[in-house]
Amino acid sequence: MNEQKGNLIALFPLIVFVLLFVGTGIITGDFSNMPLNVAIIIASAIALAMNRKEKLTNKVETFAKGAGHPNIMLLVVIFILAGAFAETARGMGAVDATVNLGLSFIPSNLLMVGLFIVGCFISVSMGTSMGTVAALAPIGIGIAEQTGIPMALAMGTVIGGAMFGDNLSVISDTTISAVRTQGTKMSDKFKTNFLIVLPGAIVTAILLWVITSGTKVDTLGDFSYDIIKVIPYIAVLIAAIAGVNVMIVLLGGTIFAGIIGLVDGSYTLSGFIQAVSQGIINMEDLAVVALLIGGMIGIIQHNGGIQWLLNFVTSRIKTKKGAEFGIAGLVSATDIATANNTISIVATGPLAKNIADEYNIDPRKSASILDIFAGCFQGLVPYGGQMLVVSGLAAISPISILPYSFYPIALGICGTIAILAGFPRFKDTNDKQSKEKIA
Repeated sequence: MNEQKGNLIALFPLIVFVLLFVGTGIITGDFSNMPLNVAIIIASAIALAMNRKEKLTNKVETFAKGAGHPNIMLLVVIFILAGAFAETARGMGAVDATVNLGLSFIPSNLLMVGLFIVGCFISVSMGTSMGTVAALAPIGIGIAEQTGIPMALAMGTVIGGAMFGDNLSVISDTTISAVRTQGTKMSDKFKTNFLIVLPGAIVTAILLWVITSGTKVDTLGDFSYDIIKVIPYIAVLIAAIAGVNVMIVLLGGTIFAGIIGLVDGSYTLSGFIQAVSQGIINMEDLAVVALLIGGMIGIIQHNGGIQWLLNFVTSRIKTKKGAEFGIAGLVSATDIATANNTISIVATGPLAKNIADEYNIDPRKSASILDIFAGCFQGLVPYGGQMLVVSGLAAISPISILPYSFYPIALGICGTIAILAGFPRFKDTNDKQSKEKIA
């Protein structure tokens, strides 16, 4: 195997996985006919069976290292804590109270718009889409159940708000990775990125308003709520906005919700423990899927699949716009292959920097392109962490959410238009400095 050249065949397990999961659903009309865990097990087995020149023990070790990657393990812990918090809060009445509070003050035709805007604000403040998804998904589920709004639409709205901040927040790991690999300032990248994606956020809000404008809530219904039961969500959101680690936020939220439930009689101590256990059980399947995906990607990368993607994209660059599209294609393909926008930026960032330098692309633009297209596809791949969390909590297929993933789609469109239009335009600081020296 030539690691520099890469190996197209190494991507075969990923192709099988996508065809099994997506293809079966399209053919049968029911995406539950091919469970995600079965599809990934089959694909993982194929990955282990490839590259016969290598010993099985070595391949298993590579698989285990991929599954045990720090980012994958962090994702698993977040899955478990998100499930525990969601189930504990639901059991003590936090979801119903929060939904009724929203229905009491927000017009029914603006519920999804409000959910999207709140998601944008939280994700920008806390810098993690996973934390935003874990905090807002239960509320979105409650709104959908109370109003008749499609559950997939509510979950797509949650993901949209989460990806907005993941792409812009100054404390987001993806944003930090993009800035560091391209050698630019965080503030400069934020301004450039914001100008590109703002129209997408506005269009998303308008679409949500139009689609849900006919939503009606029975104004004669019982929208009573106990404000005490809303406090766990308020505490989680405040802690998230304050920049507290997402694991501490979810663990603290679970304990806080349990204490309130014990005090008001919603829980006995045994009931509280059972709720936590049930929440963890609810997410165990997704945790296993995340581990298997990490292992499969580890094999693919070891066999040269990721390197082939990098070579394929860079070999087709000829112009400045082509170079910008090359960077976009590079990070997009890597994100589709790894289902992790941070990893995709870290993996492609140095190569993107070389391309940007060669074709005189402003580092603010190259950093924005990396972050925009990584975020776009991270919000669309049905096996990405964000999609798995919301689909798991809502008990729906991640494929059903895709038609309602308005913001991730808008993100990609805005990025494409920005490249085609050469927007935004930057002053050539190098030329300016040269002129100053001559003078």
